[in-house]
Amino acid sequence: MVNGKLDILVVEDDTPIRNLIMTTLDTQDYKYQTASDGKEALLVAVSHQPDIFLMDLGLPDMDGIEVIKKIRTWSVAPIIVISARSDDKDKIEALDAGADDYLTKPFSVEELLARIRSTLRRLQYLENKGTQVETIFENGDLSIDYTSATVKVGEEVVHLMPMEYNLLCLLAKNVGKVLTHQYILDKVWINAIESDLSSLRVYMATLRKKIEQDKTKEKYIQTRIGIGYGMVRIEKNKIN
Repeated sequence: MVNGKLDILVVEDDTPIRNLIMTTLDTQDYKYQTASDGKEALLVAVSHQPDIFLMDLGLPDMDGIEVIKKIRTWSVAPIIVISARSDDKDKIEALDAGADDYLTKPFSVEELLARIRSTLRRLQYLENKGTQVETIFENGDLSIDYTSATVKVGEEVVHLMPMEYNLLCLLAKNVGKVLTHQYILDKVWINAIESDLSSLRVYMATLRKKIEQDKTKEKYIQTRIGIGYGMVRIEKNKIN
């Protein structure tokens, strides 16, 4: 962020929609760059290092999913997909590729701004987290270094997508408690809606695969069917 203001990259090839987004951002005095295809988006992303991506999927030169995957090789900046693709499989594919949220066209400018504001709150939360005295969380063999955003199980570094990392931090902050689905969506998602519950389940499943490895019998994340999720407190000497 520059002078406390978001730097947003708008990746959209449809001129009327791009103009609508730009006008919306202008009303809030957000700084932004634009790109009309995938190749230009990657070049602008590398040179300007945006804080948030607003990403269309139907780009003329390459699919937006591929752009997301390339961005995720070097950046953890939040990516909000804005797409006309409304099937669940498209949404899940984008989230699996590394997107943080999915907004379906047509959309209201109020909803877009609400999602950007929520993303800004998350960014500020993570920045503040790094300035706190307690910068390392430990639970059994699981550790989170908030300053470097590094997660380890034992001595092995676990590579998480931004949403997986945010979910893990929320569970760690509330270790020993059961958090309802709605609470998690409100804290981690952007302007959560009912359909995001399926995405939450996808992210929890991939997160568990990464931190609950076969070599340990310990399960860090507990599922309360119909209620939510919680992180179990594990004593260090219980891990083999």
